[in-house]
Amino acid sequence: MRTARLKRRTNETAIGVELNLDGTGTNDISTTIKFFDHMLATFARHGFFDVVVKAEGDLSHHVMEDTGIVLGEAFKKALGKAESEDGEKTVRFGSALVPMDESIAQCAVDTGSIGGVGRSYVVFDADFDKERVEDMSTENVAHFINSFATHASFTIHVSAKGENEHHKIEAIFKALAVALNRATRIEERQR
Repeated sequence: MRTARLKRRTNETAIGVELNLDGTGTNDISTTIKFFDHMLATFARHGFFDVVVKAEGDLSHHVMEDTGIVLGEAFKKALGKAESEDGEKTVRFGSALVPMDESIAQCAVDTGSIGGVGRSYVVFDADFDKERVEDMSTENVAHFINSFATHASFTIHVSAKGENEHHKIEAIFKALAVALNRATRIEERQR
């Protein structure tokens, strides 16, 4: 199975992540940030990833950053297991265009060479008119994706537009999930 279980403890946060890339979308998320919990649950469901995230920390910025770090490392580890243990290969590239009411988000990913040899890069093209959605700072969306991509060694391009910030952010998380689901599928013809 392509799974990972990781923990990270710093002076600022304590994060635990369990990931199954070949799941059904079940999730158990608790980060102390309700809107972020909702986004991670959406990510798990639409990516068909089984995800457990337990996170707490001093500031929401640190919680989102460190959750991105640990989730990225979990993806890298789960994908590396498939390569080294089973000899399976993934599609590597994935993209998605996801509408949510008046908003739309597009995401393209390159999971790179499996086993940590990939390169990380992020292009984030989405502006937010409000500083917060519910209990989450909108500036932390790009920060989470950057932390995730860096520690997974993925390239991620995201763009989004719309009127409603909640819808725009949710479309981003759904597009990321769908793109990653496509990129991490096993490709039997891969050599």
